[in-house]
Amino acid sequence: MTSTQAHARFTSDEARWQAVQSRDQQADGQFVYGVKTTGVYCRPSSSARLPQRKNVVFFDTAQQAEAAGYRASRRARADRTAAADERADLVARACRQIESAQTPPSLDELAAQANMSPFHFHRVFKAETGVTPKAYASAWRARKLRDELGSSVTSITDAIYTAGFNSNSRFYEASEQLLGMRAGEYRAGGQGAVIRFAIGQCSLGAILVAQSHRGICAIMLGDDPDMLLRDLQDQFARAQLVGGDAAFEHLVAQVVGFVEAPSVGLNLPLDVRGTAFQERVWQALREVPAGTTVSYGQIAERIGAPTAVRAVAQACGANRIAVAIPCHRVVRRDGDISGYRWGVERKRQLLEREAITQP
Repeated sequence: MTSTQAHARFTSDEARWQAVQSRDQQADGQFVYGVKTTGVYCRPSSSARLPQRKNVVFFDTAQQAEAAGYRASRRARADRTAAADERADLVARACRQIESAQTPPSLDELAAQANMSPFHFHRVFKAETGVTPKAYASAWRARKLRDELGSSVTSITDAIYTAGFNSNSRFYEASEQLLGMRAGEYRAGGQGAVIRFAIGQCSLGAILVAQSHRGICAIMLGDDPDMLLRDLQDQFARAQLVGGDAAFEHLVAQVVGFVEAPSVGLNLPLDVRGTAFQERVWQALREVPAGTTVSYGQIAERIGAPTAVRAVAQACGANRIAVAIPCHRVVRRDGDISGYRWGVERKRQLLEREAITQP
């Protein structure tokens, strides 16, 4: 069932009341119901005692119910806590199922294992992890492939099949998306891959911009241009590093302009590769508006991993694309600026600049 189909199913009060009576979990998120005699509202599958129909009023969202003067019931809050634990456990089992499977299980298979409809499972999985089951499987397979290719005793063919590809052709169709280069090049530490780069100056000091054939793969800030270049060489140990030409200098100018005024945005493709967890964190960072800040804990909550605050901080530290993936907008819960890969003072300047340029 698609989101549109689910919404259409629960548009009438009659259908909604039927869902409340049957405590239909598929109706959760489609509407809530308020009880006139108690002044509380609940989700359709709530375990609260069923009210009389004459005392029930329906709202499309919890926000509408609260605007009408209703409050969440204690039972609803308890249900949410228990349901959250149940969902987290269910999704964790699905992740283990994906990771242990020889080939990525289909959405239907995962949903059947969870005893849910494919639509409902897809929604729950994405809400908990921040990515779809397919994206999680793809990131896991890419990680497994990189690990296998990093082993000197594993052939490329063995690595392909161990990572869950049932044919060489299926792998090579997806190899550049997964690795950013051909498997042989990856195994050789990027040998044969071409990375163009240029080093310039901006108000924050030296800036290095590097681009693979997929997009911007590094924006680094520092005081010493030579140190930035050595950092790039360490990241792409065997790639062919090529100084940018005049056309590339124009791209660098765009990046510098973006660093000077992040609120204008950067309309250039990024070459972003990391673990499944890192990519979830980086995607969440890109959704933080200029001129605002969030805590590491808030990012952890947004990606469905509220206890992984330290891991979120580590993912921020692993980010090599400054400003475009705005880890500078993440602060400690008490508002302290804390660490930044390119220096706390640069982080402070970026935040102050964005605060001034926002209306």
